Amino acid sequence: MKIIVYGSLRRNQGNSRWLTAAQLLAECNLDGYEMYYLDHGPAVVAGKGQVRCEIYHIHSSTLIELDEIKNRNKIYQRELIQTPYGKAWIYLYRLSVTGLTRIDSGDWLKRHPI
Repeated sequence: MKIIVYGSLRRNQGNSRWLTAAQLLAECNLDGYEMYYLDHGPAVVAGKGQVRCEIYHIHSSTLIELDEIKNRNKIYQRELIQTPYGKAWIYLYRLSVTGLTRIDSGDWLKRHPI
């Protein structure tokens, strides 16, 4: 199975250790999504922009671990979407982005400090 990551799970980021057994398939821009700044990381929602991401092939056990991490605060929902590399899971922000600062570049690694 495949997973799309766009924030702290990307290479050389704070939570990338969760993907040490994963195989990087591609780094790409994902159309139709927007990224917003949260205190602890990015919030990605469907929209009119692009999000810079990495796509990995992972084992089902890794997906279970990621679900536990992402679902702690109940603010993300995992969805299966179509990508140029086949179907992949992505964690989308479930709450309103009203009042959040948009990251216009769509790239968490190139965000500007607030």
